[in-house]
Amino acid sequence: MKKTFLFLCYALALNIRCWAQNPIILDQFTADPTARVFNGKIYLYPSHDIVPPAGQRQDWFCMEDYHVFSSENLVDWTDHGVIVSQERVPWGKPDGYSMWAPDCVEKGGKYYFYFPNAPREGRGFAIGVAVADHPEGPFTLEPDPIKGVFGIDPCVLVDADGQAYLYWSGRGIRGARLKEDMKAIDDSEEMQGLPEGFKEGPFAFRRGDWYYLTFPWVRKEKGTETLAYAMSRSPLGPWDFKGIIMAEHANSCWTNHHSFVEYQGQWYLFYHHNDLSPQDDKRRSVCIDRVTFNADGTICEVKPSLRGVGVTPATSRIQIDRLSAASFPLDGHLSPVSSSGTSDATAIAFPGWHVTLPQKGSWLRYDAVDFSGLTDAYLVVCAKADANTDFFVREKSPKGKVIAKVQLTVTGAQGTFRRNRSGQWLTLTAPLSHIPSGVTDLVLTCEGTGVSIDWLQFKQRPRYFSPVPPKAKPSTPDDQGFIRRWQLMEPLPQDIPTNTVFTNTWLRQTFDNAFRSTFKAQGAKPKGKWHTLDSETYNVRLFRFAEKYGQQSYGNLFWCQTIIDCPTDIEGVRLAAGSNGASRWWLNDEEVLLLEGDRRMVQDDGVSRRLTLRKGRNLLRCAVINGPGLSDLCVRFVNEQGNPVTNFSVQAP
Repeated sequence: MKKTFLFLCYALALNIRCWAQNPIILDQFTADPTARVFNGKIYLYPSHDIVPPAGQRQDWFCMEDYHVFSSENLVDWTDHGVIVSQERVPWGKPDGYSMWAPDCVEKGGKYYFYFPNAPREGRGFAIGVAVADHPEGPFTLEPDPIKGVFGIDPCVLVDADGQAYLYWSGRGIRGARLKEDMKAIDDSEEMQGLPEGFKEGPFAFRRGDWYYLTFPWVRKEKGTETLAYAMSRSPLGPWDFKGIIMAEHANSCWTNHHSFVEYQGQWYLFYHHNDLSPQDDKRRSVCIDRVTFNADGTICEVKPSLRGVGVTPATSRIQIDRLSAASFPLDGHLSPVSSSGTSDATAIAFPGWHVTLPQKGSWLRYDAVDFSGLTDAYLVVCAKADANTDFFVREKSPKGKVIAKVQLTVTGAQGTFRRNRSGQWLTLTAPLSHIPSGVTDLVLTCEGTGVSIDWLQFKQRPRYFSPVPPKAKPSTPDDQGFIRRWQLMEPLPQDIPTNTVFTNTWLRQTFDNAFRSTFKAQGAKPKGKWHTLDSETYNVRLFRFAEKYGQQSYGNLFWCQTIIDCPTDIEGVRLAAGSNGASRWWLNDEEVLLLEGDRRMVQDDGVSRRLTLRKGRNLLRCAVINGPGLSDLCVRFVNEQGNPVTNFSVQAP
């Protein structure tokens, strides 16, 4: 009786964000990739390398199941979970750990998944079939392997006339016609015309009138695998050997295994490398690069890239170390980043890598970033340095238009703000001086001493503020009396390790010193760059303002001011304010409220004595300071009964 297994992992498909860079999948090892186009999507069927469990050979390949992934843009991949696992194969050895390179094809509305496995009885390998109604499964496993097929790495070519052919590695590379049911073969034959030397992992495809048989090949004694190919006018040859598709991996990773696919008019090569396990070439990861053909149909040699393929959305986390080009050799400047944030050449590099711009004038380029739809954004970057330094993010070239300037202020002194310590990874924000349109290349240039960069990301800012144009009509308090129109000065960075210093004496001294450096005299035009804005909510989120106009979203002092115009004197009112961080409030240059200590923003957290809002113009000013926290404020005037006062207008000074 045929055994069916409806895999739970199919029902619990995992949506994961992966890279537009190589390797493409980071949460697990993937090797031997077969890519197919079904229903307008790319489906990827790799083998799944794992770290060998106890009792298994620790220095050899170890695979126990198969996942399937899908993508529409070669950037975002969905993991549909396990589709076949070794303990569920009726004829297979349940602890064989030998589920090597697979394939999947569609014929007659059914999807046929072919895979190798160690049989329960005997030695060697057999090849089995599982069938599904959908490319991601669930798959029904056939009770027996394909008769007459002994080997590994199955590949199936379905020709234009519907005839299917099976290829595999076993006593050379062999091929055979598949019968109509796709589960049995006619007599097999060894493929002729291929070069001497070790060969495995065949992948056959058709392009125009040419058939291509591609395969990993060791071309020299004690060498590692290349990717090579032959061409024919017939699906079973004889074959005319043409040469190399991809040379040996530069780091001597022993294997390579691959597939070709045409998607949306472009041909791609899927292959594997051991980027995520640099000291272990038995744990591999899938990569993609573009393929081009010569006029005679021969394949242009493919150079493996870090950048990979696909257009990277600016709003995704851009692994800038997967660069397209650099002004310096990467040896010594490209390193794995362990999960603890430190470099470790022996660690499995799932957290990724970082790249070091070694000196002033050095640059790197990352191609094809899509800024479409970004209108009000800021930059987030993960970087580290051993000394104060700057780097610029530019458009297209090392002298291109500056998108953002990033300043790293570093100190090793005891008691300094945690994020500023030397040699630690910092997550920084920076305002944008320019937002490109559409798809463009990014170039990072070192403007100071060396700096290491892990990733960067452009974030669209929700609408926290609306700019107030010159000569705009006055605003009014909202229904609850909160004042939303403010003139805000770009923040002044502060080195404050802890908010426990926010005592009455410390705050008055700090605010007085800041006032003298900002304002020439009371009532005079202030220094600094100011912006007149309407807050979208009663909570004036100063840290969001800092993200746009400052270098850091916390550790700042903010100056805020606004004009209150009253038709008559309004007596007996109280200023009711709240702030995240400490704050000091002045009405008409007279202090009316001080909120000391490590505050959290609470409506009406502090209330002043009785005040008079005089007829005509009143200047309301405040200063808010915070250390390791995010600043905001809210303020209104209330009457003796605690009700909001709203019979005045508000405008910028």
